[in-house]
Parts: sequence; C-alpha cells; structure tokens
Amino acid sequence: MDELDALYNSFRMLLEITPTAFIRSFHEQINWENRLIGLLGQKGVGKSTLILQHIRNYDDPVSTLYVQADDLYFSSHTLYDTAYSFYANGGKRLYIDEIHKYGRWSTELKLIYDKLPKLYVVYSGSCLLELEKGAKADLSRRTREYTMPGLSFREYLNIRFGWSLKTASLDDVLKGKVDFPYSEHRPLIYFKDYCRIGYYPFFQAPDALIKLQQVVKTVVEDDIPKYANMNTTSTDKLKKLMFVLSKSAPFKPNYSKLAKELEMSRNQIPEYLLYLSRTGLFNILRDKSNSDSLLLKVEKLYLNNANIAYALSGSYPDAGTLRETVFLSLMQEKFNVTSSKVSDFEIDGVTFEVGGKSKTGRQLKEASSGYIVKDDIEYAYGMSIPLWMFGFIY
Repeated sequence: MDELDALYNSFRMLLEITPTAFIRSFHEQINWENRLIGLLGQKGVGKSTLILQHIRNYDDPVSTLYVQADDLYFSSHTLYDTAYSFYANGGKRLYIDEIHKYGRWSTELKLIYDKLPKLYVVYSGSCLLELEKGAKADLSRRTREYTMPGLSFREYLNIRFGWSLKTASLDDVLKGKVDFPYSEHRPLIYFKDYCRIGYYPFFQAPDALIKLQQVVKTVVEDDIPKYANMNTTSTDKLKKLMFVLSKSAPFKPNYSKLAKELEMSRNQIPEYLLYLSRTGLFNILRDKSNSDSLLLKVEKLYLNNANIAYALSGSYPDAGTLRETVFLSLMQEKFNVTSSKVSDFEIDGVTFEVGGKSKTGRQLKEASSGYIVKDDIEYAYGMSIPLWMFGFIY
C-alpha cells in the first residue's frame, strides 16, 4: 500500500474540507450500489463535490480511495494496476475523477470490472467528447451513467439561504403551486441573480463570472481542439463561431451564411456545432418530427444556460433571448422540449409562449393546449405562469 500513500493522503485532505451542509437531490437519483457508475456533466456543475460528499456520508474512508485521473501518479502507473493494488490491500470502493484525462480509461475500466469483481467503481467526466474518443472498450452492459445538470433555481435558493424547498411537478407549476416562502421573501430579485450567476455551485465566489469565462475558454480552446485534432487556424475559427453564436442565440442555423462569414467549409459547420453542444455550451432545440441524430435539421441553438450568456455578453443579454434560454435549460432536464409551430416551445403536446409580463396569448389561439410563461410576475393567474416557478421542476 506504500505506493498509494500519496494518493490516499491527498484524498483524505480533500475529504476533510468537503462541505456537507447541502447535498443536491441529484444524489438520490443515483443507484450507488451499481458496481460501475459514470457521473457525467459540464465542467463546474459540482460532480467532484457530490462524489466527496457521498464518500464522507456513506463510505468507510479506510476501504475507499478517491483519485484524480490527471494526477502525476498516473504518468508512471496504470489505472488497472492502481485499482489492483488498492483491491489487494482491502480496498472496496474506488472513485476516479475526470477520467477522460486518462487515455486508456475505458479499456482499463473493463479490466477492473471483469477481473476485480468485488470492487465498486465510480468515475466522473466533464468532456463528453473526450469520453467518446476514449471509449475503445464497450462498457454499455457494465456501467450505469448519469448526467448531472447545473443548479435549478430551487437548489440555488436552498444553498444561498439554507432553505429546504421541495421540487414541484409540472402540473403543480402550471397551477402556481410551488414551495416558496412568500411571507418573508420575494422571488423575482432572487431569480434575476440566479439567471446571472446561479446555475453553477461556485456562484458564491467573488469572481464567479470570471471562473465561468475560464470554463468556456478551456472548452473552446483546449477540450474541443484536442478531441478534434484541430490546428491553430481551425481553433481560431471555432472560437469565432462561438462568439458569433453567443451574440445571436437563439440561432437558426444558416450554414452557407456562417461558412462565408467564417471563411470555412459549409460541411464543417454542423460538425463544429455538434462539438459545442456535446461539451455543454449550447442546447439544441429540434422540431418534434426530427430524429436526435439529424443535426442538419436543428431548429434553433440556444446557449446552455443564462449564466453563460452573461459571462460572454460583457453586459446585459437580450431579455427575450434570456427568458427562452432559461426555460429550455430548466425544462430539458425532465422533459423532451421541442419547437412549436405556433409558439416558442412544446412539451408533450402542450405549447409554451415565453415573454415578459405584458406578453399576450395571441399565439396560443391556434394551440389545443398552451400557457404563457411570463418573466417579472410573482404569481400564476389563468394561463399565465411565472418563469421563475419552472425553476422548481428539479
């Protein structure tokens, strides 16, 4: 076990400073008794913290090891040999963070699973592209993967104020029934803060927007180019595409126009858009008749969440765009959201028109079932539902 001492000591130091006052409800969605679990999600959504919180509350640290796949230790040790040594010395649960940074990760995970049948393994990854690239071995029959979203408005409030607000079903939201302490607080000012900086758990840091800018910069300048083997010229074009899209989202793709503006092949545009969506920077809104695989039939592209819009805009993003971005970001975690022929969005046959407090229901006259989602209102009335209430869906 001597060769693992450095890893174990680093793990114990991290465990000691891990906060447990608030644990996201996403934790309960995971069946931690599966032998092989994958925890995926954007950079910065809190995967590492959730793993360490689980260890601290449920595991025996003596028979548990948490490692980071980019640790210098792995420059001269393989993942399988590390797992074997840990297992041979009584190890029971191995957690591997940022596994996409280890080249042969899927092949060695398969070995670990097949040859160490009593070792439980949890791995995390934030670059879905790198995870796909490194997946040389088929783990589909062995692993159970979960994708962790950023904070909902409800979770943001619970962390910020130490509350224990409960989730609401879509039916409850449409009836205006959410668990909010109206008697002492008003929701709108908090929702504005959430839209600006509350999607990521590091919102309490004084430099939170700068941190988010760095996350975006890393994805566009490092993660995607590394995955796609881009040269400097291609990377510059990707950065320019990201800038153009961030300024014009929601963006209805016009590949010919984009190709001309960026001086690149028209056939490259869908590929670059796929990279940006798979790394969590953008959400794809499709027509409900389209297959998920048909990127060429994308209806619109939205930034993944409102925080990114603030981080990239340098000022205040367009209010209408921001509202639609927030609605899609929140609702896609639980529902299949598609475009609507008569309004902005459709979910299970119900149409949603998103706007400000003066928004009318003119578009809904052609819908069999629909609601107006309004920003800047506190309470639901009739078919008008406050945008902030959809932040209680998860």
